[in-house]
Amino acid sequence: MPTHLAQKYGPWAIIAGGSDGVGAAFAHELATRGVNIVLVARRAPVLESFADDIRAQHDVEVRTVALDLSAPAAISELERITADLEVGLFVYNAGSDDYSAEFLDKDLNNHLSLVHRNCTSVLEAAYRFGAPMVARGRGAVVLLTSGAAWAGGATHATYGATKAFDLILAESLWAEWHPKGVDVLSLVLGATDTPSLHRALGARATSRADLADPADVAREALDHLADGPTWLFGSENPTGGSPFGSIDRRDAVLAMSRGTAGKDTATARH
Repeated sequence: MPTHLAQKYGPWAIIAGGSDGVGAAFAHELATRGVNIVLVARRAPVLESFADDIRAQHDVEVRTVALDLSAPAAISELERITADLEVGLFVYNAGSDDYSAEFLDKDLNNHLSLVHRNCTSVLEAAYRFGAPMVARGRGAVVLLTSGAAWAGGATHATYGATKAFDLILAESLWAEWHPKGVDVLSLVLGATDTPSLHRALGARATSRADLADPADVAREALDHLADGPTWLFGSENPTGGSPFGSIDRRDAVLAMSRGTAGKDTATARH
């Protein structure tokens, strides 16, 4: 079991957004299973400190790459830096939105940066790192998405739209790559106990008993990498469809908007 993932997919995993929260949980879980780790995040000191923790606890190699994934050349730079590695797994966990606000109450550059990090960079990462996996006939890609992807809602217009992009992209790549030996998983999260969620909700986050544990998220996702295209963490039917079922789109949007009122959002902040 400890080396199963490395044998099936390859010896190295890249975790984009790997310094805390769900990304950190993926790093620990992958290292437990014998996979070497490349941690990618913006803050170099935090990355190095966390990398030291992984090395102290697990017998794997760890590299760190300090990059802002909203920068135009970030993914091509990541590809260059890791060109000597056989990357068998890619987990794209970056892209949280630290606060909810109405569309016009956020700066335009904030919206554009989120779109680049959650859409353009995700697509480019899938293209650049997925191509060698398909050529080898093995590999896995996990794209973190959110309950916000199911329907539009007040105060998370751009975030929800980007997460819908990620969900559809992952499902489409699964359809193309699964027959070629590459597993793709669109991992849909609800409210999860992460620093991003605590920044977004403040004291309300600490009082919520329904927050998912990032360690459970990572463990379950890695156990079900081959069960794509979509996995709804915490659902009684994790491979099922939208929790809104057959209700019409207007009612779904109104329900989503009520859920995000006062920033008490049920969407993921990973």
